Amino acid sequence: MKRSALFVAASSLLFAACGPAEVVVTAELETVDPTTGETVIRPVSDLEIQILPYDRDAVFDSMTAAFPTPEPEIPADLLQAREEIAAAQNRWRNLQDQWNQLRDSLQTINEELEQYARGEPRYVALFNEFSDAEAEYERVEREVDRAFEEFTGLQEASLQQTQEVRVMRENWADEAFAEIGLVIETKVVASGLDAAADTTDASGIANFAVAPGEYWIHARVEEVYDELYWNVPLTVVKGEPVTLTLTRANAQRRPKL
Repeated sequence: MKRSALFVAASSLLFAACGPAEVVVTAELETVDPTTGETVIRPVSDLEIQILPYDRDAVFDSMTAAFPTPEPEIPADLLQAREEIAAAQNRWRNLQDQWNQLRDSLQTINEELEQYARGEPRYVALFNEFSDAEAEYERVEREVDRAFEEFTGLQEASLQQTQEVRVMRENWADEAFAEIGLVIETKVVASGLDAAADTTDASGIANFAVAPGEYWIHARVEEVYDELYWNVPLTVVKGEPVTLTLTRANAQRRPKL
């Protein structure tokens, strides 16, 4: 069993006695705008966010410590290989973007060329511009091909090791966390509070109404080679709305196989 989002909603008399408090969680991440190349902050929509009355990390850490064999680690050479793959992929994509821009420029120049006769000065200037752009286009095209070969070669070289390590870690987790559902149910009941979940809207916002108490906000966003993971403690006080923003700054970055 993977460390998936497991929780059991328990009935809470305390909720009725103390009254709910509002918790608003916003998820937003920096990303590169493919059009401008600038870094922008955008909301994360359709992200499941859980508010849990127990420390999820502490539960898994205690079960890991109690299990007779340690969790198989991801070998350092594999982590290094994955960093190299990610860098190669970024280089390939950047070159591909450059190639696309040059292609569009060539098309624009060609369309303008059609407006002039061959002997006109503007035609000659555009023709020279087209020739220079075409040479650059062909050079970048060769670089795109080489970068793609490098990326796929690195990926294929580590594929078998990645699969072996993934299976080994998943088999270990199936045994180590076999009783995770029961442990979490016990934690929820002992807390006297309810767990809850909501999905962020188009603005990246999720809303909760919970009884006062100690909680942890849990969410995760999968990226290409790793994931952003949140397990953020939160104290909810009666009558005091709470707001929290999930960003890269308060996330843990975890390798993903």
